[in-house]
Amino acid sequence: MELNEILKNAQEHMKKSFDFSKAQIEKIRTGGASSTLVDGIEVLAYGTNTPLNQVAGISTPDARTIVIQPYDTSLLGDIERAILTADLGFNPQNDGNVLRIPVPPLTEERRLEYVKVCRNYAEEGRVAIRNSRRSAIEAIRSAEKEKEISEDQQKDGESDVQTLTDKYIAMVDEVLAKKEKELIGKD
Repeated sequence: MELNEILKNAQEHMKKSFDFSKAQIEKIRTGGASSTLVDGIEVLAYGTNTPLNQVAGISTPDARTIVIQPYDTSLLGDIERAILTADLGFNPQNDGNVLRIPVPPLTEERRLEYVKVCRNYAEEGRVAIRNSRRSAIEAIRSAEKEKEISEDQQKDGESDVQTLTDKYIAMVDEVLAKKEKELIGKD
């Protein structure tokens, strides 16, 4: 395998690991209402599980309320059930046309729990990135053993892989620090 190809694969895997970790961390709520809080909820609509955003409009008129407006009001009960079943700690209010979800402020205890969850997601991301590094370095060493690349190319390749690893781990750390600051307001 050619060195450029190994580096490209390593970068793709590291980027996927970073993107996944970033998405997981960003999903954690920080106290304000956001449509992302109800992302991932599936509603039993017309006999199949359907993502909430495909059966209803989701808006946040203020920092403490999420409004869910079903495209078909007959689904209101199903949507309410799905939100309650998702066990997000929300208590939707049904007025017959829309669901209003008051988003309570986070307690200090809950904020600290969320920080721990974020740190776990970040660590999983860092581990996945390091695993990509290990695979790439193994591929580079194998290519050198097979005489596909020179010893100098091996050293340069390993150095490039380490640089990529450091870059993506720093990006994970940056996303984590930003989320921690949102959650507990500390630098």
